[in-house]
Amino acid sequence: MSCLHRSHLRVGHDLSHELQSSRLSMRWPDLESRADGVSSGLHYGFQYIAFFVQHGTCNGGLYSRPFKESFEETPMLVAVFTYLGYGILTIFGYLRDFLRDWKIEKCHIAREREEQKDFVPLYQDFENFYTRNLYMRIRDNWNRPICSVPGAKVDIVERVSHNYNWTFDYTGKVVKEVINMGSYNYLGFAENTGPCAEAAAEVTMKYGVGVSSTRQEMGNCSRHEELEKLVARFLGVESAMAFGMGFATNSMNIPALAGKGCLILSDELNHASLVLGARLSGSTIRVFKHNNMQSLEKLLKEAIAHGQPRSRRPWKKILILVEGIYSMEGSIVRLPEVIALKKKYKAYLYLDEAHSIGALGPRGRGVVDYFGLDPNDVDVMMGTFTKSFGAAGGYIGGRKELMDYLRTHSHSAVYATSMSLPVVEQIITSMKCIVGEDGTTVGRDRVQQLAANTTYFRKHLQDMGFIIYGNHDSPVVPLMLYMPAKIGAFGREMLQRNIAVVVVGFPATPIIESRARFCVSAAHTKAMLDTALGAISEVGDLLQLKYSRHRIVPSLDRAFDETTYEETEE
Repeated sequence: MSCLHRSHLRVGHDLSHELQSSRLSMRWPDLESRADGVSSGLHYGFQYIAFFVQHGTCNGGLYSRPFKESFEETPMLVAVFTYLGYGILTIFGYLRDFLRDWKIEKCHIAREREEQKDFVPLYQDFENFYTRNLYMRIRDNWNRPICSVPGAKVDIVERVSHNYNWTFDYTGKVVKEVINMGSYNYLGFAENTGPCAEAAAEVTMKYGVGVSSTRQEMGNCSRHEELEKLVARFLGVESAMAFGMGFATNSMNIPALAGKGCLILSDELNHASLVLGARLSGSTIRVFKHNNMQSLEKLLKEAIAHGQPRSRRPWKKILILVEGIYSMEGSIVRLPEVIALKKKYKAYLYLDEAHSIGALGPRGRGVVDYFGLDPNDVDVMMGTFTKSFGAAGGYIGGRKELMDYLRTHSHSAVYATSMSLPVVEQIITSMKCIVGEDGTTVGRDRVQQLAANTTYFRKHLQDMGFIIYGNHDSPVVPLMLYMPAKIGAFGREMLQRNIAVVVVGFPATPIIESRARFCVSAAHTKAMLDTALGAISEVGDLLQLKYSRHRIVPSLDRAFDETTYEETEE
């Protein structure tokens, strides 16, 4: 057995004692013993898990601030009717397929051609059926074209369908001044006026739009290098790299960091770009339950104790993949605990801050800033410029040796065209604004305004009786719809009230956990939020969406008996 393997075994043997001493271990008392009635929880099936970190003294000092997340269980009656709704839709779907086979009803798309039936199908059977018979009924809620800046308000091009959403025709009308609750414009930098737009326009006139080459050939400009130095300074790391596409930042760089003989431990709710990157790497992939440190610890122990399958050799490296804010759940990664486990087991940590960079932390520097942690404890810091910065592309930050390696081994760095310079200037200007290097407090004010808007919006939705998922500080706010018929109805009713929302269903979520996802922005005024909340409450009453049985959640003024995690089953 190698020295590396023996050291890992020793770490794994001593970990349970060390974790207990630092209060990373979990205890599960009865929820009813809590007189305060706090109802934050984590939902797995119909299990209700209350998760709460109240003071910095809890959890061995890992948390320096209160950490509250709410994942209320699905009411049993709602779950039954949701399954019943999908069952009815499935029965009618098979009936309509029967009519299509007999040429009684016309089928427009999503069917294999007659001459190709003996080939491997292009569609998986259920996804084909789902698209044809369920998704098409509510397709008008997605891909709506806008014709304005995606700011706090947007203009939407009106369209109609005369064949049950198979195709759409434009009416020539525009729905104006629609409150935008769906875009990832967290800090309000998606705008066509102000210093960012002016700087981008100036650079466009000087350099043009395209670069027409890769960074390793003729596409490396001084503005690219300035951007990377600024990003490194913003993150608090030695060096950084910028890429032209956020999705490719994950999918093309993870294969450069891990390969055959490596183990990737991935959160079950990680973004598709992380999943694709892990698969392309050729590494062994194991999935742990969402934000569940017990599940992650178990996989780490098994990896250290057993090594690679068959050969039992130690893994070349173990890479943990997590996100800062999970875009469908609104939850925030338990980063202090992930770092503690990563250190104990000598693993590497890859943190995707696509939604959290700019949107979390007192300085807007992401989940590391939010928890007050050392950026050097995260081996690979990844994020995107598409959300808080109102631009495009992504970045990776870390040690200089890592960046030098990626510059020669990353497919995105070697083969992809360089980032457009107007986009680079948008990022530089907005980031300097956040840091305060523009000589103003505009960036800091926007970070504070986003935090205030998030708290206000979440609190009022919970007080209304909706089931809201996620962390109390997360600007991603999922509102649970559950039933398939209510997905389309909610989106349409909200648009009639001049509120643009995003509704989400299978396969982006579990089939019975359909939801509406709101994204709060610093650009939203209190009047806009009040208008949106009034419309949401009205539609919630109309569609009977106020499922929560824990409408009043009083604030907690005292710590529990040093208990960090609690679970109960009804």
